[in-house]
Amino acid sequence: MSDQGMAPDASADPWGSIEDLHSWLDAHRAHGGQEGLLLRVLKLSEEVGEVAQAVIGATGQNPRKGTTHTWEDVQAELCDVVITAMVALRTLGPDARDVFAAHLARVTERSLGPRTP
Repeated sequence: MSDQGMAPDASADPWGSIEDLHSWLDAHRAHGGQEGLLLRVLKLSEEVGEVAQAVIGATGQNPRKGTTHTWEDVQAELCDVVITAMVALRTLGPDARDVFAAHLARVTERSLGPRTP
């Protein structure tokens, strides 16, 4: 927290905030061990479902409900998916930052080819 009581700027390094969220969730979890790990990973399915609900709501695809969401709602739900995935990755081990960076580098090279300086 900063001197003004505001949260730190997570955009500069989201992994600090992910570590804080991971610690908070661990301190307040109802289930530990393997069950807690599985439930944390399954949380992703719930968040992805909320993205789908927001897209359906933003496009008005449910004639009974009409337009119930905005594209900003979809963006927020997608961010929740990313955060939940990062926390789940951190739950699997303290080296989540390095695991993610290495995987992103592999996917980028596989998709875009080797990077040249």
